[in-house]
Amino acid sequence: MRMKRITLVTGGSRSGKSKHALELAASHQNRVFIATAEATDDEMRARIERHRRERGTSYHTVEEPVDLATALKSLPEDTEVVVVDCITVWLGNLFHREKLNEGTCQEIEAFLDTLNGPPCHLIMVTNEVGMGIIPGDSASRLFRDIAGGINQELAQRAHKVIVTICGIPLRVK
Repeated sequence: MRMKRITLVTGGSRSGKSKHALELAASHQNRVFIATAEATDDEMRARIERHRRERGTSYHTVEEPVDLATALKSLPEDTEVVVVDCITVWLGNLFHREKLNEGTCQEIEAFLDTLNGPPCHLIMVTNEVGMGIIPGDSASRLFRDIAGGINQELAQRAHKVIVTICGIPLRVK
């Protein structure tokens, strides 16, 4: 039985992270896409629809904005690979729902626990949020700090870490 691998794809906004994650998953059968974004306005609805069209019908899509651990545990048994897009949007959802307490919450702990024995190959997409200017307000700084900490934790657990810059994937681990 093949070991289930964890890959983290990170980079700035619109750097090609999601595209590369889908390319990595394309060599597998029985693909699942876990979407964390919520259609909160017309622009976001259009963006989500555009991403659905780009993925086509080759992925079973699960929309889960909060409980990633349960989403992973509920995958169809024959799932070979899952793409989780995106960790920072998920963290924003937790932040918005005021679930975070001192940088963590039950949903984060449960998700990290599933990484100890993922049900299939796992490709996670996240944003590198610490390379820009220092945010001007405390809430934004807290989000940046939490996202940076989670990204470090995910990178430590991942077998492979890729950063995308201008559409070019660079393997860093």
